[in-house]
Amino acid sequence: MFEIRVITDPADADRVTAALSTAFTTGETRRYPTRDGQRTRLYVTADHRPAPEPFPAPEAAYAPAPSILSEMRWVTNAVATAECFTELDRDYYLRKAALLDRIALMDEPAPPFGDATDAAEAAAVFLLDTDRDHLADRVVERADKDPRGYVRQQYALHAACVYDDLGEGPCYLHPDPEN
Repeated sequence: MFEIRVITDPADADRVTAALSTAFTTGETRRYPTRDGQRTRLYVTADHRPAPEPFPAPEAAYAPAPSILSEMRWVTNAVATAECFTELDRDYYLRKAALLDRIALMDEPAPPFGDATDAAEAAAVFLLDTDRDHLADRVVERADKDPRGYVRQQYALHAACVYDDLGEGPCYLHPDPEN
């Protein structure tokens, strides 16, 4: 842990604080005027960002998932029942990308990889592009390097919510995992 002191123009103080928080894990920023009253002193307690957790392995991400056939049925049903020109929700794109990733994994024991791998990669990039505006830059940078890893991470989070094993049933956001 360390302390950062910045002397800046008052108009830039928020921008400097935001930049520091993207580079470090920061505490509360303390602001004081300089002696001449023309600038602002910022004091921030900071720490290095911990290394990000690796994306989950496919076996861990898809352990609670329904069968591939069940997911195929859900994905095709979502498309078939949607009205023309209807934008589908994020769950559809996430489950489709995860389904294609699971299919591609069966096709990938050794190169050359086939069309399934290309389709899984394209679906993963589409999901990432859908989420991009809501993600921190460091998350986007990491996900751009491994879009299918990002899908696995997001699916694991989704599955933990939907398919909880506490005996309480699915969460209130996802009342029926088959629909």
